[in-house]
Amino acid sequence: MRLLFALLLMLTTTATAVAERRVALVIADDDYRLVRPLANPINDGEAMEASLKKLGFEVVLETNRDLRRMRRALDDFRQDAKGADVALVYFSGHGVEISGDDRLLPIDADASSLDALEKTSLPLEEVRDAVAATAKVGLIVLDACRSDPFARSSGEGRGATSLAKDITEKVKPGLGRIGRAENILFAFSAAPGETAADGTGQNSPFTMALTKYLGTDGLEIRSVLTLVQQEVYDLSRGKQLPYVESGLPKLFFAAAAKEQLPERERLLLAMADVTPEMRGEVEQIASDADIPLAPLYGALIGSDTGNLSADSLNTRLREAADAFVKVRSEMKTLAADDPRVTELRRQAEEQLSLGAFDAAQAKLAEAANIDGMSRNALKVNFVDRTLSQAATVFLSAGAARADLHYAAAINGYEFVLALYGEAGQTSLSLEQADRQSRTLEELGTLYATVGNVEAAGRAFSALLANLEQRSLQETDPGVKRDLAISHIKLANIRMAQGDLPTSLENYQAARDMLQDLTKSVPDKKDWLGGLAMANDKIGNVMATQGDVGAAAQAYQQSLSIKQQLADAEPGRADLLNDLTITYDEIGDLAHTAGQLDGAQTAFEESLRIRLALADDKPDDARRQRAVSVSQTRIGDLMRQRGDAAGALAAFKKSQVIAEELVRRDPNATDLKRDLSIGYSKIGNAYSDQKDWPLALEAHQQALATARDLAAIDPGNTDWQRDLSVCLERVAEVLRVQGDSSGALQNYQDSLAIADRLAKLDPANLNWQRDISITLQKIGYLETDRRHFEGSKAAFEASLAIAQKLAQSDPNNAIWQIDLARAYVAYAYVARDPKAALTKALNLTLELDRTGRLAPGDKFMIKYLRSLLAKSDARKK
Repeated sequence: MRLLFALLLMLTTTATAVAERRVALVIADDDYRLVRPLANPINDGEAMEASLKKLGFEVVLETNRDLRRMRRALDDFRQDAKGADVALVYFSGHGVEISGDDRLLPIDADASSLDALEKTSLPLEEVRDAVAATAKVGLIVLDACRSDPFARSSGEGRGATSLAKDITEKVKPGLGRIGRAENILFAFSAAPGETAADGTGQNSPFTMALTKYLGTDGLEIRSVLTLVQQEVYDLSRGKQLPYVESGLPKLFFAAAAKEQLPERERLLLAMADVTPEMRGEVEQIASDADIPLAPLYGALIGSDTGNLSADSLNTRLREAADAFVKVRSEMKTLAADDPRVTELRRQAEEQLSLGAFDAAQAKLAEAANIDGMSRNALKVNFVDRTLSQAATVFLSAGAARADLHYAAAINGYEFVLALYGEAGQTSLSLEQADRQSRTLEELGTLYATVGNVEAAGRAFSALLANLEQRSLQETDPGVKRDLAISHIKLANIRMAQGDLPTSLENYQAARDMLQDLTKSVPDKKDWLGGLAMANDKIGNVMATQGDVGAAAQAYQQSLSIKQQLADAEPGRADLLNDLTITYDEIGDLAHTAGQLDGAQTAFEESLRIRLALADDKPDDARRQRAVSVSQTRIGDLMRQRGDAAGALAAFKKSQVIAEELVRRDPNATDLKRDLSIGYSKIGNAYSDQKDWPLALEAHQQALATARDLAAIDPGNTDWQRDLSVCLERVAEVLRVQGDSSGALQNYQDSLAIADRLAKLDPANLNWQRDISITLQKIGYLETDRRHFEGSKAAFEASLAIAQKLAQSDPNNAIWQIDLARAYVAYAYVARDPKAALTKALNLTLELDRTGRLAPGDKFMIKYLRSLLAKSDARKK
């Protein structure tokens, strides 16, 4: 043994070995006599031996050793390697934890009794002592099996899970924590007590990753093991995460420095910083979509998601997953005439699955360039090459969307459309025509996502025209269904632009088509969901226009369809959840119309379903949160009924859930935001009871929570606005209590936030609106204080903003009624109050005439006429 070490030392030629002596003992056992044998440990040991030698280690490989020879190997290692700079012991085989002690199993391990097992297994402590006595830097790497060495069946993984019943409590799966890793780094193939896979190839996933990354240039050993952890975690779809305990007194670099890591390695290192809660979220979404973890992590880490709430982030990640599924499917099915293009697309698919979006894009760009150069230079097969290039760019845009890089995806899809335009519509096959339609759909959705409503409208208008033409030429009913959905998508944009009549026409066109389609193709049950959605949308337009009867009819039609779908598949939670959404819409409509009994019936039915869903999965935070939302709706209704006590009871039920959810997940900022809103609701209920001290206490709790959130991320504009609103709520109670100076200070603090937000993004007109509303409140407070100069300045500034907003979009009914209110406020300080009140009345009457006055604002007509009558009476 000593001669072998000396020989190895003389033969070592690397600069690292000359400067630093590195020694390694590799033990691999798979030919077990009395417990289940394994397939890969010898392969693993040989792979580790080769990798370590490349890094300048003197390596001794021991295979299929009994306990006596394992101990002898350790003794030889201790003596021969003494004084080395780095000592590493690697073990691949079975491992168990017995009564809190980690033990490695030699090939003669005897599991006939607990006593026999203890006597025929090697305590990990002996390995630790040998390494500690050998070198300044010690590394112990354990790819110890975890499935069940005592079972007859093969099973998956490596390790121990059961023995005879009388000793199962003392023998635990796998290996436990060390907790005393002084001067030594321990690396385990899986977390304590968890299963580690043996692997379906020649090596285990852990050793395969370890040999892949151990020589990564420029990384300290702990960073190398982070790469290994995340690689195994990614490829196992979250089932296995290696575990590391480090007590190294200094840094250890296995290889020389390097400036930049490849994209895959950068992603793996970044994955390690993701919170456990977010890991669970990513794993669930990946599992639902049946996709690898890495692309989702790439999208999460590589895009600007820091300011998103948990719900918004979940939506964004599910969007990324959906985009990945689409582009992966396209990559698998798309063929190209040029084999080079086909191969590059295949390589891009591999990179995409690893989360290496940049590498995938580079492969696709190379493929597109081949077609581009061919069609431009040769001028032969121009159409075929153009369409091939369009297909590749379509894939590239899809990959960008899966990475949540919207600008790149938009540019790609625009280029695809330009290429189809060059090829000519008559050149497109059915498959290519379908891809053109999907390009327009993706483009419209992306433009809507980034807030470019006009461009989204153009894309969806083009999609509608495209599908109308196709529906005349193709007999596939799916094309007509897509045409109906395109009407809904375009209508959504028109709705966002305030064009209610046009949006209603599109929604009704979609409903009519889907009604015909669901009758002619009754087996397409999912198309009924589209019909229900069209009815929901029609109901929303009618409700906005104040046509309560038509809105109620549309919602009832949607409810009937959704109930039919839910009855057909009673176990589907998503269908039941769809029902609650329509019940809420019906309840909101009835609430707005003053039909409080109908509203309560709808809200209570929604709550009943949500309670049942929550009871079915009590640990599901989303279902619990939905119950909380329902309780809040009922509380708001109770306030409308004048039942302050009932409202308070409902709000408190909602708040109990919110507090429990925050207790479970104290880092979930969206839940903390719910908590702040809940405190505000409770404060409002106390205000209704004129219990000002408790109202103030609740609003101050809301304010404190809002301050905490705003401090966490000053760049989160939603949280800053929440803080502004909470300051105003406190100010309103202080004003009632007679603390006008305290109220003014809170109003001014709120105004400062609103002003700062408006300056951050002058194009965000809603923030300008916030300033106008806050100025009005300051004006009324200054009037109370008889500080008329202050109230005049505030009312005038509020009116100026309201006028600007109303003029910028005459179709925006909310801004028009805001202007009417601003005129009412300005009348307090105007030289001619009647002129201001007349303008307010005329605005309100025009909104009412055009069907744009919300039912809740109709009282203003009578109110303003009353004010004008009093003004005339005073003049007389």
